[in-house]
Amino acid sequence: MSHSHEEIQKHVKVYISVFVSLLILTFITVGASYFHFGSIKMNIAIALVIATIKGSLVAGYFMHLISEQKIIYFSIVLTAIFFIALLFLPFFTFLNPIKL
Repeated sequence: MSHSHEEIQKHVKVYISVFVSLLILTFITVGASYFHFGSIKMNIAIALVIATIKGSLVAGYFMHLISEQKIIYFSIVLTAIFFIALLFLPFFTFLNPIKL
């Protein structure tokens, strides 16, 4: 698999811009830790929003999940199906109890 020089440069630019964004968000996180937003809950909410954005950038670009949408949606749907099945499992055992 050979890639052209322009294609590699394009990917490098994306990685550098994501790295700079993460660096800026890290400075924002540190700055926000010194600022009081009214309550502890608000401080935690803002910290979680910043952390979610940073985590999304890392997962999307460095872990290459941004191009794997079909498999991610399939995994989410499969997880939801199993979760719903596990929620109803006690209901079905109540309807048909095991007699020892």
